Amino acid sequence: MFTSNPFAELSAAISPSVMQTYIVVMIVLVAVGTIYDVIHKKSAKYFSQNMEKAKKNMTREVGGGEKVSLAIKTLVVDVATSGEFCNPKRRIAHLLTMYGFIAYVVTTVMMIFCYEAVATPAIVAQLWHLGALMVCVGGYWFWFFIRVDVAAEGNSPFRIVRADLFILMLLASATLGLVWSYLQTTGNSWTQAAFGFYVIATTVLFASVPWSKFAHMFFKPAAAFEKRMSAANGSRSNLPAPADVPATFGSAQQQSKHF
Repeated sequence: MFTSNPFAELSAAISPSVMQTYIVVMIVLVAVGTIYDVIHKKSAKYFSQNMEKAKKNMTREVGGGEKVSLAIKTLVVDVATSGEFCNPKRRIAHLLTMYGFIAYVVTTVMMIFCYEAVATPAIVAQLWHLGALMVCVGGYWFWFFIRVDVAAEGNSPFRIVRADLFILMLLASATLGLVWSYLQTTGNSWTQAAFGFYVIATTVLFASVPWSKFAHMFFKPAAAFEKRMSAANGSRSNLPAPADVPATFGSAQQQSKHF
């Protein structure tokens, strides 16, 4: 199971060109959904206004070298290691899900575009399965044990709001992908049904960007860099401090961040 490319087996029933077209459509849906989200929530306008406000309030100029240093810190601390999370359990769950999602998506594209006619390297198939497993471990851990409204407010772990659409569809896609891969290797009669549900969950995941928190992953690096720039040029007023800068208003505000 872990060394086989499930999409290669699928090519006997579905043309690789159809699968490749599906991937392209999903990419377009994410791009269009993100643009819509930016326009609808006026995120670009917010960042523009915030930058203008920062220029008026800054007390010092930030040089090019310092900007590069801040950008590197943003990538290493805020993006690569999710330093914004003070709760270590939340941070680990987030990292498992984030890197699992990246491995899951990248290897999916590789297996469909690069190895439709040649043997798939075992490491690629293994990374696909490992990525899906990481998503499941981090995602289910977060959903049932770490969520603020469950852990702190005592709400039911099955309570769902619109913002939960991304994590739920991601978990459904990864879980059903693993189930489909397993059933395929065993020749189970439920293989086609599992694949159908897998496609539905994956389609909803990428098509629901305007209504989920999917686009949030694109805004976070920009917001984190802006916070560091504001702290460096002295324009930061009521913004939370970056992960490696002592918080003026205590840690409670940072600890309340969502997944």
